[in-house]
Amino acid sequence: METYQALDGRYRSETWHWMPDVARGPIDVIVGAILVQHTLWEYAERALNALHAAGALDIRALATLPPERIEALIRVSGTPRMKARRLRAIADSIEGAGGLDAFFALSDGELRERLLATHGIGPETADAIMLYAAGRPAFVIDAYTRRTFRRLGLGPAEDGYGAWQRFFVEGLQDVASVELFQRYHGHIVLHGKELCRSTPRCVPCPLLPHCSDARSRTGGRDTGLVMGAG
Repeated sequence: METYQALDGRYRSETWHWMPDVARGPIDVIVGAILVQHTLWEYAERALNALHAAGALDIRALATLPPERIEALIRVSGTPRMKARRLRAIADSIEGAGGLDAFFALSDGELRERLLATHGIGPETADAIMLYAAGRPAFVIDAYTRRTFRRLGLGPAEDGYGAWQRFFVEGLQDVASVELFQRYHGHIVLHGKELCRSTPRCVPCPLLPHCSDARSRTGGRDTGLVMGAG
């Protein structure tokens, strides 16, 4: 929670596309979670806008449109054939459950199981859909999370997705909520993009006093310099 509070102090007023105070419907999140795979959000958002303009940002439409039409609409997001197939797969899974309401009425365990059984959906995408679209308390683990917390000297002994997720869920069990998990993950993404990059910008970092990686870079000294700026 100390790490969360430091991040929240810096990023609370910033906007990230799936934060709880950003108006995104569940379809936007589901489709966006697939479109953003292996690309930047700006390209995924352009593909989302194209689907919306064409009246195709809809589960039934995605389940019935010819794959070539979906590919043309989402081309800007990259790998359109692969992502069109994945969009059709999630649409089929939702339709097979009886529609979106019935899909989201499944228990946490069954919902995650069905998502993971869907072509092209791994743990990170499944948990993003669970957390931001279905409103379930599933902590999303991504590359930003691993990088930031390893630099802080924190994290599980193992490096698998499940081990990282248990680390956060157990560490936050007394204060866990959907909104906290949403904000925490969103803050980590913003932090990873702005400061804790592959080459970090350490001095502006709100976590600097607690970062073992930054201390190793400075020999334990507060130099007042920005390491690895850029």
